[in-house]
Amino acid sequence: MALALYGRLTDGVGLIAPWYLRRRAQRGKEDPARLGERFGRPSAGRPEGRLIWLHAASVGESLSLLPVLERLRLRLPEATILVTTGTVTSARLMATRLPARVIHQFVPIDTRTAVRRFLDHWRPDLAMFVESELWPNLLALTAGRGTPVILLNGRLSIGSFRRWAGWPHLGRALFRHFALVLAQDALQADRFRALGAGLVETPGDLKAAVAPPPADPAALARMREALAGRMVWLAASTHPGEEAVVIAAHRALMEKYPTLLTLLAPRHPARCDAVASLIGQAGLAFHRRSTDELPDAGSAMYLVDTMGELGIFYRLAPIVLVAGSLAIETPLGGHNPLEAAALGCAVLHGPDTVNSSAMTRALDDAGAAQAVDGLDGLVTALDALLADPGRVARMGAAGVRVATAQAAVIDHVMAALEPWLERL
Repeated sequence: MALALYGRLTDGVGLIAPWYLRRRAQRGKEDPARLGERFGRPSAGRPEGRLIWLHAASVGESLSLLPVLERLRLRLPEATILVTTGTVTSARLMATRLPARVIHQFVPIDTRTAVRRFLDHWRPDLAMFVESELWPNLLALTAGRGTPVILLNGRLSIGSFRRWAGWPHLGRALFRHFALVLAQDALQADRFRALGAGLVETPGDLKAAVAPPPADPAALARMREALAGRMVWLAASTHPGEEAVVIAAHRALMEKYPTLLTLLAPRHPARCDAVASLIGQAGLAFHRRSTDELPDAGSAMYLVDTMGELGIFYRLAPIVLVAGSLAIETPLGGHNPLEAAALGCAVLHGPDTVNSSAMTRALDDAGAAQAVDGLDGLVTALDALLADPGRVARMGAAGVRVATAQAAVIDHVMAALEPWLERL
């Protein structure tokens, strides 16, 4: 009854969805050429044979799918793989990272009409959702057609857990539809069991299996030559409020370290004009990656305002702040620190790391990462590291060791999936 009531409510929401999505498209939050996909209208045909559907919300979750996707292609080479995501940024990234014979679509909005239209066309034989993608219609209608639905890298924040616990009838009706939940850790497993999930296992955090982002060799060599002789650090995947802290940290350190170059990579390139204005207001000389300009001797900052090139700058910066973790405006949970650690970077992060808490603890405990709190904490940590290259190198080496040990999680995940893959 709870799911039926939710379905009727979303039917009403569906009436205003076209207007709402068009407004989002005007703000760059939807792809206007692909709005039909959001209503379950496909822009690609379904090949014959088995089809495995993988769904992730945004960039971080999409990246965590890549190791699974590669293993699935080896295990079932004749099967088609469909990947859905919900954001324009993730779609752009997937366009550069998905291999051949993998189809990308935007996920349909969670109305019964859109979801049914999507399922009628794609007819998945197996569905896998990532982390906390818990859309009731999407889950219930997929499972209702006899398609096994598996939750990969399952995670619920304490807030989400309490909200679902406050709606016990809807929660139990929803979570029982998962054939299998692969939780990030034991705490997450307990939360899913408490909400009614049946089969729950804990193979580890799937983000640990994500390969470091790639880098174009020619672009990397060109940038390395431009940065020769400079002290460099990177603020990666920043969000609103964090850029101002990064800019202020640079200003606080620039007199002591006159060759310092700060690389600033906002999480969402659509915000980069606003970030450029902040840098200009601070009176700092900078160049933008999107213009193909290189930093020169007069550059204080370099704005990385392109998609899919973070791997270049991880390989250039010995010190990396993994952002989304400073909790300046709203808690975001932080981003995956293992990408930087795997490439030998000394990692700094803020206090909010709930999205990768076990992974971050492993790096902290190994001396590969350090927590900072606010502007003063960031400036103090950067000052100490910039003055001690030996410590930076030791942190980087420790991070590589942790990343190497963590990478085995993909083997555990695939072992847990094998009974369902065998049926295909």
